[in-house]
Amino acid sequence: MNHIFLLSHSYEYNHPDGYEELEDKNLGVYLTKHKAEEAAERYYKLPGFNKYPFDCFFIEEMEIDKDYGWEEGFFSWKEEI
Repeated sequence: MNHIFLLSHSYEYNHPDGYEELEDKNLGVYLTKHKAEEAAERYYKLPGFNKYPFDCFFIEEMEIDKDYGWEEGFFSWKEEI
């Protein structure tokens, strides 16, 4: 098997400073999509997670031993200040 399944929880909210912010949490890595789905069901029952719709959970199939989009580094807006 050369794939894994990343379970995350993500939602947007209005920050007190007036901008929208993305809250994103990686929750686990699983060998099968079925196990990731079971984990999402468990998390959905927990405080905090149960305040948001179930569709805030995301399962992403990822290939093992592969780079995922940061091959050229990154830029931070904080470095411009």
